[in-house]
Amino acid sequence: MMRQLVDHTRAFLCIGILAAISLSARSGSTITLEESMALARRSLPSFQASEQQVQSTEALYTASLSPYLPFLDATTRQERIYSSPEDFTLSTYDVVLSYILFDGGKRRANRNIAQLNLNIDQQEHRKNLIDLLFDVKSAFYIAVARHEIVQQREIQLQDAERDHEVAQGRNRLGAAKLSDVLQAGVRLEQAKFNLVQGRGELKNSLSDFNSLLGRPLGTPYDLEGSLDFAVPLPTISALSTVALQRPEIKQAESQVKISKNTKSLETSTFFPTITANASYSKAESSIAEFRGISSEDKAVGLNATWNIFDLGKFYRRKSASFAISASRERLDESRRQLLLDLEKTYQDLLTAAQNVKVSEEQLVEAEHNYAQAFGEYKVGKGDILSLVTAQSLLSNAREQLISSRLNHVLAKALLERVAGIESLSSLKPQTLDTMNGS
Repeated sequence: MMRQLVDHTRAFLCIGILAAISLSARSGSTITLEESMALARRSLPSFQASEQQVQSTEALYTASLSPYLPFLDATTRQERIYSSPEDFTLSTYDVVLSYILFDGGKRRANRNIAQLNLNIDQQEHRKNLIDLLFDVKSAFYIAVARHEIVQQREIQLQDAERDHEVAQGRNRLGAAKLSDVLQAGVRLEQAKFNLVQGRGELKNSLSDFNSLLGRPLGTPYDLEGSLDFAVPLPTISALSTVALQRPEIKQAESQVKISKNTKSLETSTFFPTITANASYSKAESSIAEFRGISSEDKAVGLNATWNIFDLGKFYRRKSASFAISASRERLDESRRQLLLDLEKTYQDLLTAAQNVKVSEEQLVEAEHNYAQAFGEYKVGKGDILSLVTAQSLLSNAREQLISSRLNHVLAKALLERVAGIESLSSLKPQTLDTMNGS
């Protein structure tokens, strides 16, 4: 009875240990693309810097409200005066309240410029976000592709080892030359070299990816994702409409408005500045002969300042007019270049989709060719050169398919970047064209 109890206890412990191992393996976790992008937003210093810059400019925008409010200044002065027949102390206190009644539109123009500068920095922050998402997507998919390449090169090594073993076996039976073994050996060593190279490239791509996420650079491969996707592709006109809202376009539009407000700022110098002032002054002395004199002064008045002539202000206003035209031309150039990039990226995506199809067909042919060459060589109907060549072509076809799928998904990520969106799936499909070119 005791032995049965011990056996049951051991069984339960084993089950518990296996469950714990399974749970830890499950929670030990993989990271998805969405989780990667969220982590990069929180950890990448350059992105955090742009966010802080927005807060800095927002504070300056709030500061531009100051000229619309009164100014209050307080001044005090303490003096010790040495004179005959006696020394004395003189204390003065001044309080001045002033308010700008009219300045020709200067403060309004300055506030508009501050708001536009805030808009520019906000769009710069948005641009950094778009670039960040693209960088994370690229690093993620490149790491996934290189991991698949390593897996394929492991299969290539197995194929090369099998070919080498068959060549050795036939050579021992006298059915193959020693040169067959040597050629198969060369291919085997090449497969080993390719595998070592692939593993090194995978480590480098993981370092790039981990750096973006703020993780230790040596974090092992834990990515959960695929190079395959199926998202309806919107029309180029729909993408163009969205792309024209990119940060660069918004910033160029703000620059046009800043140029206009700069002209208003220069125009304000042709008008007077009118200020209302109220002041209170008090003086106190330590000697008796001044005590009977009134020591308080109060004043209220208007102050107008008008520059009658300044040659520079005429030409500064003229320069501002030219700056408006220049900023409009830069806006048109930004739109032209953006639409061109969008069209080319769109076509690149369609081309990449077709290349995936061709690579899939080529892989099928290469697999059939290798199987045929291996079977013929095994029974003595084929030569080693045909077998090695077929195996090499199969290896290239496998890696070409991975590269084609990688180029396809990177073309999609680049199109999303050029359009200024996080994902094409966020747009309503406008056409039956799909990412696979069907």
